Amino acid sequence: MPRYKLTVEYDGRGLVGWQRQAKGLSVQEILETAVERFCGKRLTVHGAGRTDAGVHALAQVAHVDLPREKPPEVIRNALNQHVKPNAVAILAVERVAESFDARRSARGRVYRYRILNRRPPAALERGRVWHVGPALDIAAMQAASRVLVGKHDFTTFRDTLCQAKSPVKTLDALDVTRTGEEIGIDTRARSFLHHQVRNMVGTLKLVGAGKWEPADVKRALDARDRRAGGPTAPADGLYLVAVIYPETD
Repeated sequence: MPRYKLTVEYDGRGLVGWQRQAKGLSVQEILETAVERFCGKRLTVHGAGRTDAGVHALAQVAHVDLPREKPPEVIRNALNQHVKPNAVAILAVERVAESFDARRSARGRVYRYRILNRRPPAALERGRVWHVGPALDIAAMQAASRVLVGKHDFTTFRDTLCQAKSPVKTLDALDVTRTGEEIGIDTRARSFLHHQVRNMVGTLKLVGAGKWEPADVKRALDARDRRAGGPTAPADGLYLVAVIYPETD
C-alpha cells in the first residue's frame, strides 16, 4: 500500500484535540472520515503528535497508507472536499517511502504561543490567543526563558497525568518577542511533555506580570514538582508550527 505524508492546518476550537476519542470530534476522526469517503476503506491516519483540545496547527504532519496510488494533488483536493465543513485543511500531500513514520521519523517540533497583551479584549482573535490585560515585562520574560533552554528534568512543567517514560527533555530554543500588542513565545525541541509548553508559558507570564523573578523559575525547575511551577496557559494561544524531519525521509 502506498504511503502518503499529509501536512495539515486546523483550528482547534470545538475539537477534542488530535486523537480520536469516544466523546467529541477530533482532527484524526475528521481526516479518517475524509479518507474513507475518498477511497471507500476505513484506514488509520497517524499523526506526528497529539495536540490537546483547543490547540491549533499550522503544519501538523500525518501519514496514511492508501489502497492504490493516486497523484498527490488529487488526494489533497479530494480530502479537502471531504473534511468540509470543519476548519481543517490539507495543505500538501507527498508520496513517501514505507519507512516514513509521521511520529517516529520526526527530529523536532516547533510550537508558537500567542499572547494578546492589551487592555481591550480580543474580538477577531477570540479563541486564538491568550488575552492578558496588564502590561507584561518582555525583558524579564526573555531572561526567565533562558533558564529553561537546554537539557533538564522538566517534571515541574509537565502535567501530572503525563505518560512519558522520562521527564528529561532538551529544549533547543525558547524565544520571547513582542510585535505591537502581541507577544510570541516560540519553542523547539525533539519532543515535549504533556502540557510542557503551556506550563512554561504560564510560568513566564508570572514573570512578565512582576509576580516572579527569573530566579524563581530556576527554583521551580530545580524543584522537579508540578506544584512548584506556574499555571497552565489556555490552549487558545498554542499552535503547532512545524514538524522537522531528516532530509532523507
